[in-house]
Amino acid sequence: MISVNSLGVEFGGTSLFENISFVINPKDRIALMGKNGAGKSTLLKILAGVQKANKGNISKPTDSVIAYLPQHLLVEDERTVFEETAQAFSDLLLMESRINEINKELEIRTDYESDEYMKLIEEVSTLSEKFYSIEDTNFDEKIEKTLKGLGFKREDFQRKTSEFSGGWRMRIELAKILLQKPDLILLDEPTNHLDIESVQWLEDFLINSANAVMVISHDRAFVDNITNRTIEITLGRIYDYKANYTKYLDLRQERRATQLKQYNEQQKMIAETKEFIERFKGTYSKTLQVQSRVKMLEKLQLIEVDEEDKSSLKLKFPASPRSGTYPVEVDAVSKKYDEHEVFNNISLTIERGEKIAFVGRNGEGKSTLVKCIMNEIDFEGSLSLGHNVKIGYFAQNQASMLDENLSVFHTIDDVAVGDVRKKVKDLLGAFMFSGDSIEKKVKVLSGGERTRLAMIKLLLEPVNLLILDEPTNHLDLRTKDVLKEALKDFDGTIILVSHDRDFLNGLADKVYEFRDKKLIEYLGDINYFLEKKKIDNLKEIEKK
Repeated sequence: MISVNSLGVEFGGTSLFENISFVINPKDRIALMGKNGAGKSTLLKILAGVQKANKGNISKPTDSVIAYLPQHLLVEDERTVFEETAQAFSDLLLMESRINEINKELEIRTDYESDEYMKLIEEVSTLSEKFYSIEDTNFDEKIEKTLKGLGFKREDFQRKTSEFSGGWRMRIELAKILLQKPDLILLDEPTNHLDIESVQWLEDFLINSANAVMVISHDRAFVDNITNRTIEITLGRIYDYKANYTKYLDLRQERRATQLKQYNEQQKMIAETKEFIERFKGTYSKTLQVQSRVKMLEKLQLIEVDEEDKSSLKLKFPASPRSGTYPVEVDAVSKKYDEHEVFNNISLTIERGEKIAFVGRNGEGKSTLVKCIMNEIDFEGSLSLGHNVKIGYFAQNQASMLDENLSVFHTIDDVAVGDVRKKVKDLLGAFMFSGDSIEKKVKVLSGGERTRLAMIKLLLEPVNLLILDEPTNHLDLRTKDVLKEALKDFDGTIILVSHDRDFLNGLADKVYEFRDKKLIEYLGDINYFLEKKKIDNLKEIEKK
């Protein structure tokens, strides 16, 4: 059991949260919720021991292990994937190495009666007893199973970690954490760089093999599937619900309705009390009553109402110009990078108005085909765009295309036309830009903030083919809902590259899976695809 006791954190004289307390029990799977800037990542860092609170403390058993996966990290470049992952067992490997070292030394020493010899005997006995009491020391098998579950192929194991992108390095770090079997796993946006199959594997691991888990995630399906408790940070305090995210939303709405009722009743009482004080403050016979009411108002604990949920804000794309019947036609397209073949002889035809999803493991060619459609790279085969196709493209690096010298407000105000100009601040607010933050220059924004700003800019362009490559990685759940509803109402054609099942659910009506250098068409939504995949996997197991 890990106990959080009266924690308080301040930044620059402003309180982030104060006097928060809760207990984490074995097998608790907690979703840590709250709007951006509420202090979620800060709380995770304090629990992990990488940041200190201004007040309060964390108490835990001395032998408990807490493992932390931050959003951004670095791994050792000179090690192979397998060697880096094996660092999860570094203490045990050092112990085994020391046992072997002592045994070799004992073989050549002859001073059997000396104190040094007896010390070595004592040390090797203690270490051996500890090492061999561990039930399973077959580390290689565990490492292989975990790496494959997270999407690595056997041929990747001996490649240097420096050859992999940030997303794949994140998986290596995640593998190390899972292999340690810690008492508490802290995960900050773990699904951002995982494909659908790897997310499902991680879910299964956390549900069936992990101890306690606390996770920050904007993936609603992932959070709902793995958690049994939700802790929300809001207005500097916490609310603790014994429920998953979806149930928590209902309970939160009930709580806010109660707060609003109590707030209105209190405001009415305050107004009536002030009126009494003002009316009788010069009346001798009422002096005691007036003084009593003044003191009561001074001591009154004011009721606060939680921040309003902005998800009801309705965004709408501009009307799209009509395109030809087939906006994209791909015929026998192949792509190679030197000797590495990404896909071979793939074909598809996209009809006007279709909303399709590209899914599959990372590295199978989803973003590569998008780059072919955008004519950013060379390829073999035939690819054509239909009549009057106007593309709105959101790439994973789209944020780097913004003008760094403009403010957040002017970035959007410069492209807004018509009635939208009156709603620029509401639009920015829906994507978590409010108050002074709308005057920030683009060059001082974080990567996540830039991504959100690029997404708003795209919302305002009159296009008829939207191509979105991982659009939800830096959006919170409410903002994703706003975007999803806007995409549902979009009257053009959409190609979505995404691993976010909840975002795709009800949005994409056809799925293309990239696998083994081929393209497989599924004539149904994401749930149909997942069901078919489950059936196919069961068939594979039966064959084996």
